[in-house]
Amino acid sequence: MNEADRRFFEQHGYINLGKVLGDAEVERWVGVFDRDRAETGYCWRAYAHHQTINCDGLVTSPELDELIRHPRVLDPIEQLMGNAVCFSEICLRHMARYEGEPAQSWHRDRSHWAEHPLRMGYIQLMLYLSDVDQSTHCFSLSPESIHDPELDREEQLARGGVADLHGVAGTAALFNIAVLHTATVRVTEAERKTVQVYYGHRHRPHLSDDSAIPASLWRDSEDPETRGFYGVLNDRTRRYCAAFE
Repeated sequence: MNEADRRFFEQHGYINLGKVLGDAEVERWVGVFDRDRAETGYCWRAYAHHQTINCDGLVTSPELDELIRHPRVLDPIEQLMGNAVCFSEICLRHMARYEGEPAQSWHRDRSHWAEHPLRMGYIQLMLYLSDVDQSTHCFSLSPESIHDPELDREEQLARGGVADLHGVAGTAALFNIAVLHTATVRVTEAERKTVQVYYGHRHRPHLSDDSAIPASLWRDSEDPETRGFYGVLNDRTRRYCAAFE
């Protein structure tokens, strides 16, 4: 990430990293995604409008740790966050072909954190494992500068407009989860497959209780960096750990 990329993030609240995975990597991770749905479908649930998700991917497909900490995404994340980051949540998300009414559900996951230079308490990786264009479901957000006041939905959409993230499988984007965003559901014959990972600051509270963190990562790993990265535990992880001790 260069200075121009950082300035773009400051002015828009997101950055498109382009195709961060090579073709062989895409093939591998699509295989992991499909296997996870086929073999551990009991961990997948309906979510929002026309999505199914699994937020326990580190349990059902432990190799996802390699994707979560892939250097081509983790390096720019830490540059934007300004320090070593921690894991907060992972969601594998699937959107099937669709014949109904197009839909969006605009929201902010959190408010802006004013103490951070980019007003960012948490950052999300949006990684496409399928080709996405104007004829498919996609991720959309309303660009927002760090100098803009936070507005309600309609005011922000009028001010910032809408940016749709399109790209081939392996494309990734990073965005401040306080920026207004949505999944855009379109009439389409195409599936959409995404891996969506949330990261936080290690000195701040956990983001959510959606993803359990295996003890093999936060407690039993011999690598101190692995323990640190996965060491901001949520209540879900603590309860599971206590139940199985």
